[in-house]
Amino acid sequence: MATLELTSDNFEQTIADHPIVIVDFWASWCGPCRGFAPIYEKASEAHPDVVFAKVDTDAQQELAGAFQIRSIPTLMVFREKVILFQQAGALPAAALEQVLTQAKALDMAQVHAEIAAQAKS
Repeated sequence: MATLELTSDNFEQTIADHPIVIVDFWASWCGPCRGFAPIYEKASEAHPDVVFAKVDTDAQQELAGAFQIRSIPTLMVFREKVILFQQAGALPAAALEQVLTQAKALDMAQVHAEIAAQAKS
């Protein structure tokens, strides 16, 4: 599946409609972003069960600001509308694969229970 371009118009709906979404915050002038793009594309082909999305931080400054993106590329992994992973910097292919494997393996019932417990305290 090709990567999906996210904007402030479709971001929330995309996160809500798909179990796992990985988002790459990037910009066209960013060298590390351009270097990471082929790794990201290849991973998207290997994981058809995950939505791979990109946010152009120049075009979507409000969205980048909402997530306090200070450095690009920044990756975020959402599962069931929960941010499981956020890291600035391009990941090597093996590290990206490890992040995806861990995100898929998480017991989300436990994650939601922990979030609910934190909200009460």
